[in-house]
Amino acid sequence: MENLASLPDPAVRADLRAMPAIRSLFPTFLQDDSTPRIPGIGELFDFFWSLAPSALTLVVTIAILAALHYWLERRKSASPGHTVRNQLILLAVTALGLVSVVLMLPVSDDFRGEILKLIGIVLSAGIALSSTTFLGNMLAGFMLRSVRNFRAGDFISVEEHFGRVSGRGLFHTEIQTEERTLTTLPNIYLVTHPVTTLRSSGTVVSATVSLGYDVPRGRIEELLLEAAREADLEDAFVSTMELGDFSVTYRIAGLLTNVKSLITARSRLRGKVLDSLHEGRVEIVSPTFMNTRALTPDQVFVPESRPSDPAPVAEDAPAPEEILFDKADQAEATEEMTQTIDSVSEEIRAVDEEIKSAPADRMSELQARRRELETKRDQLEAVLEDTKNDKK
Repeated sequence: MENLASLPDPAVRADLRAMPAIRSLFPTFLQDDSTPRIPGIGELFDFFWSLAPSALTLVVTIAILAALHYWLERRKSASPGHTVRNQLILLAVTALGLVSVVLMLPVSDDFRGEILKLIGIVLSAGIALSSTTFLGNMLAGFMLRSVRNFRAGDFISVEEHFGRVSGRGLFHTEIQTEERTLTTLPNIYLVTHPVTTLRSSGTVVSATVSLGYDVPRGRIEELLLEAAREADLEDAFVSTMELGDFSVTYRIAGLLTNVKSLITARSRLRGKVLDSLHEGRVEIVSPTFMNTRALTPDQVFVPESRPSDPAPVAEDAPAPEEILFDKADQAEATEEMTQTIDSVSEEIRAVDEEIKSAPADRMSELQARRRELETKRDQLEAVLEDTKNDKK
């Protein structure tokens, strides 16, 4: 089919003639005469020459992407943690190059606009369906960057996954587990599941042990606190977790300030608990150990009373809630302080309004009141800034 006249249907010929792409790329095809005509070499040369700007733009875009990728990879070792930024730069250059190639196509303005509209529709559809595509991970990466709930080197726990963050990308996050293996988690998985982050300022390390009812509670608390001190934990405390049918479950916990040694600290605490109980002649045999002993009919299982039964507690020792919920306490104090600052600012504005219409004999009193309120506000803002720095 060399020309338009060879089509039998006039309506089809009219529709093809109205298409900008056909009219721009194949002018010979639109001839209405029935004489077959093969495009000449000159026309073919003109056609391919018209594609030269688009081809040149494509080649330049590919060269820029290759050079930019090489340069970013060279800087990666000197500036770790910039993976997301590098990927965004490459993505933006790719999108700009694609649009440039479309703009340089030898087609009419109407058809060029239709191509750009098509790209926009495809992009919009991709974003609408991003919950199950790679675009979902990209948007989730943006969200994680804006929330900033963890960073490289932090311990995080997501469902059954636990480890330290070893890399963050636009589409995934990599963690290193306790076995030194690397686990890659899609960013959308981190957005749709609760993420637990260990604070860099310290975390609570704990161990549980179940012991028999025949051992005095005070003696157990004394031995467990000694084990926590030997494990280099601060502000240790003992909790009675459960009164079972055959045993009592205790929990010893303490604050570990160096979170990088978390795995070692957990193992060291369990070992110290074992050593402390054994040195104290306390058996760890319950609840699955069956021990049959010959007992006299009048023997009862009640521990002997001891003068120092309760474990001594220092008067200045912090309550467990002060350790476990210190960030919540800081957030509450920050909110209350912010409200107080806003209240003082309202008083200052009210004094300013009163100064405008006050008589001369009250002017000095109002100005002194204003200076007093400004001093109070400055002091509160300084305390608030210190509180924010402590939270960091």
